[in-house]
Amino acid sequence: MNTAEIHLPEICLDQEGFLTSPENWNKEVALVLGHDLDIKILTADHWKIIDALRAHYTRFGVAPTIHNICHNFHKEEDWVHKLFFNCLNAWRISGLPDPGEEAKAYLSDM
Repeated sequence: MNTAEIHLPEICLDQEGFLTSPENWNKEVALVLGHDLDIKILTADHWKIIDALRAHYTRFGVAPTIHNICHNFHKEEDWVHKLFFNCLNAWRISGLPDPGEEAKAYLSDM
């Protein structure tokens, strides 16, 4: 059992750590999910990425290219990876649903 299940029993995660009910996401959930992924503190840069991922998903229903996120914030290509260990963790902490196999492969490789 992970921390999210202990502290937030109404939040259910699938076997890969994605929220099964993304509508239950909030900033407290993000903090717990981050902690479970060994990201003890979500900095202002983490929140920029989280907000960008959520906004893009809300508008288009798909994962954005991480290159575009880095470019939009004038950061190096590995910015998201350095903060979240991999881009898929950024997606998980953002509370977005399972993005599908193709997107997971892309997000895991970044």
